[in-house]
Amino acid sequence: MNITIAAPSPIPARRANTIQTMKMAQAFTTLGHKVWLAVPRFPPAYQILPPSRRKISQEDYDYDWQFLADHYGIRNLFSISYFSTITSAHHYDFSLKVLYWARQYGSDYIYTRLPQIAAIGSTLNTAIIFEVHDMPGGMMGPRLFRRYLKGRGAARLVIITRALADDLSREYNLPAYKKLNEQLVIAPDGVDLERYQDIPEPRAARKLLLERKLMVHPIPESRFTAGYTGHLYQGRGVNLILEMAAQLPDITFLIIGGEAEQISQLKNTVESRVLKNVGVVGFIPNAELPLYQAACEALLMPYQGHVAASSGGDISRYLSPMKLFEYMACGRAILTSDLPVLKEVLNAKNALLLPPDDIQAWVSALKTLQNEPELREELASQARKDAKDYSWDRRARRILDGL
Repeated sequence: MNITIAAPSPIPARRANTIQTMKMAQAFTTLGHKVWLAVPRFPPAYQILPPSRRKISQEDYDYDWQFLADHYGIRNLFSISYFSTITSAHHYDFSLKVLYWARQYGSDYIYTRLPQIAAIGSTLNTAIIFEVHDMPGGMMGPRLFRRYLKGRGAARLVIITRALADDLSREYNLPAYKKLNEQLVIAPDGVDLERYQDIPEPRAARKLLLERKLMVHPIPESRFTAGYTGHLYQGRGVNLILEMAAQLPDITFLIIGGEAEQISQLKNTVESRVLKNVGVVGFIPNAELPLYQAACEALLMPYQGHVAASSGGDISRYLSPMKLFEYMACGRAILTSDLPVLKEVLNAKNALLLPPDDIQAWVSALKTLQNEPELREELASQARKDAKDYSWDRRARRILDGL
């Protein structure tokens, strides 16, 4: 099939939705489909530039495939087109451009997370696969969602978690849309399983990071290490990690990810608290992420009751973090908050589930993992086994099945 993917954000960027967009484009391509990725180009301030390429034009940079491959950890080549977009147009101008060119290219389906494209395309009888990660918000969100449901082009509704599917069904009476309800797919995020094959054991991974000068923090090879990878937005549990570090000085903590301002603030906090066992690594390209995760005996997901997205909204009820599936594939013991939505994937056999705000429970659990390698291996082995159900390729196959 010919599949047009309409990206919700400029690419490249550090937003999680851009990683997911690129991973899905790769997965569809792996399955043998012809993929055309349409990307909005906002003013340059909204995008990142690789340090070595800031002197070239924006147009040349957009098409720097090798940088995109490294930044997102992808391997399959697919077509990418950029469309100039007016910020104040709220994606409506981008939507119309994509719909026009998708028809010119003979696309069988448009796959998108943008409600504007979903609503307009469905109304115009253009086949739309619409992926939803949150309840429709704002004044226009519910209207656009209902317009999508009523249009003849509504081909498949992809919902990120069961919790979100249940709430959407109640709020919008999805069973009433019989055809679309039969096409509804619940699809959590995924992972590139092949990138986690034959990864080194923690000590060997730490040694490699030091040898390759990828680790500024002088992380001792022999010390038990716990890691966190991802954004540093409010509610991600970074403060809890710092509290753990203060009580567990014989354990090294790695915090990987974040934007420049957040990283600077975190480093200042670590320095002011004299937490010498905390390494703030900052942002790394997705292609290098498995090695950093492999350097840890335990991986942390201390989400709090309110979890901020890049937009500032609360996603705690519906989140399906990519790090979850990366942690599982990495084959390391996982300590996670026991948020109901995370328990759609995790359980007592593949992770330690802990109260989000109980610091002593987290300290005790990490001590237990430090002292019981058999428990670590048991949890890690089950997590790695369960991760096989969540590859990006399998996710793409499920989404397209029957279309």
